[in-house]
Amino acid sequence: MYLQITHLHKHFNTKNGALVVLKDINMTIEQGEFICAVGASGSGKSTLLRQIAGLDTPTLGEVSIDGQCVTGPGPDRGMVFQHYTLYPWMTVQENAEFGLKLQGVPKKQRREQASYYLSVVGLTEFAKSLPKELSGGMKQRVAIARALTSEPKVLLMDEPFGALDIHTKESMHEFMLDLWQRTNITIFMITHDVEEAVFLSNRIYALGTRPGTVRKEISIKLPHRTHTVKRHSTFHDYRDELMELMRRHGQEAIAAA
Repeated sequence: MYLQITHLHKHFNTKNGALVVLKDINMTIEQGEFICAVGASGSGKSTLLRQIAGLDTPTLGEVSIDGQCVTGPGPDRGMVFQHYTLYPWMTVQENAEFGLKLQGVPKKQRREQASYYLSVVGLTEFAKSLPKELSGGMKQRVAIARALTSEPKVLLMDEPFGALDIHTKESMHEFMLDLWQRTNITIFMITHDVEEAVFLSNRIYALGTRPGTVRKEISIKLPHRTHTVKRHSTFHDYRDELMELMRRHGQEAIAAA
């Protein structure tokens, strides 16, 4: 199974003419990969994710999963947003079950599946709690469990840790690596945080701005994946290369404006 993005373009009509947000995006993501798309504001990251999620349609080109063209939302893609989007009146268990309930899955089956993924994210003991009783990191883990409960082929993540403080964010990074290694799920995440992308992913697509284009694809090979790797020279080399790309692309966008 793989996620394929082929010659994808996205334009929006404005009173000043067509606004080109994405231009000729090509990506191939293999099963079990953790991929990050990194770019500054104006690189079309969120627009790209909406095309993959089926929440919007490309102007040209296509997105396919396992050989099937994406034409709308579907259970083969789980979505995790920056803000937790939990229902405050529902318990953790009920939030985790919600997607399956919409799909008409019988109560016993959805309870079992949701309970399993709450155990995977380490929240079994909070199943009866309400979201207001949880920390930010715990809320995001509930959102991840809810996305996983439908057992999607691809987990899509829209800057999921952007609202967290630095210590919680680092904890969530290590949690995500452990989750990815245990489940072998395919993950596609967008972020503007270069260090986050280098630490988490095995490949990075660096996006330019106005319009969003793939400027470079970088394979990440680190000696180990714990917080201490951020002190390693290889980590610094990847980070510096991406920062320089983003800086240069930003200057080009300003010059072209």
